Amino acid sequence: MSSESKSGSSPHQTVRKAVIPVAGLGTRFLPATKVVAKELLPIVDRPTIHYIVEEAYQSGIEQIIFVSAAGKSAIEDYFDRSFGLEKWLEEKGDTARLELVREISQMVEVQSVRQKTALGLGHAIGCARGVVGNEPFAVLLGDDMFDGDPPATRQLIDAYERCGRAVVGVYEVPVETTHRYGIVDCASSDAEPYPLRAMVEKPRSNPPSNLAIIGRYILPPEIFDCIDATPRGASGEIQITDALNILNAREGGGVFAQVLRGARHDAGDIFGFIEANIAYALKRPELADRLRELLARFAAS
Repeated sequence: MSSESKSGSSPHQTVRKAVIPVAGLGTRFLPATKVVAKELLPIVDRPTIHYIVEEAYQSGIEQIIFVSAAGKSAIEDYFDRSFGLEKWLEEKGDTARLELVREISQMVEVQSVRQKTALGLGHAIGCARGVVGNEPFAVLLGDDMFDGDPPATRQLIDAYERCGRAVVGVYEVPVETTHRYGIVDCASSDAEPYPLRAMVEKPRSNPPSNLAIIGRYILPPEIFDCIDATPRGASGEIQITDALNILNAREGGGVFAQVLRGARHDAGDIFGFIEANIAYALKRPELADRLRELLARFAAS
């Protein structure tokens, strides 16, 4: 849905596509991820990637572009039809599960591109250039799960429609943890999204704010040229933060920050993964009461 910015400029292009990098090895979850993609590890009874794609779908995204790697084809298979399973469920008369399985394959169009060499998030996003084309797009990282109303990606799309520039999702974190994140330095503004002055990667002291860059972005197609112009960092990788700094410095570029509202869970961390399972299970009426009793029993022991 295109809309005009507050300044009265021409309507912005609709954000229809989302890039989801899924090429990582998931080493924090070894040995399980030796044979199972970390994105397919379940939060209750749905893979983590299901929640990420569902967020994109509920935000108005029509096409998902997975940036994948060798051994990750099962992720795309999950969103494809499974005729044998559907037939078996139909014959059993299990209509509830049959509808759930069919719904998964009908959410959005899914396509994959390969990141043949692990060269960082910026490089992974750049691999999707040929499919994204000349239009703005969302980026969702599978490790960051958001439970918000509206969904986190929708919050960013709304911010993009107000400013017409790249928007990074940020989240308030305790000051003592800012050294773990990229932290934004925002210019003063009467309303969100906030113009960015700079992005500081994992500041050891004196962070410019407590707003951490989290795994949600709306990016214009110009970001691809910025990625191409980004040198490899000390780790040998091309970082999206460096590309965004290049975009922010360009005339007519500009990057904004939108504070995301909702509950965030870091599913890329073992403790955060457990926390996400508990949080989403407590949202299920058939599980909530029994789970609270179980947690109380463990807490008392």
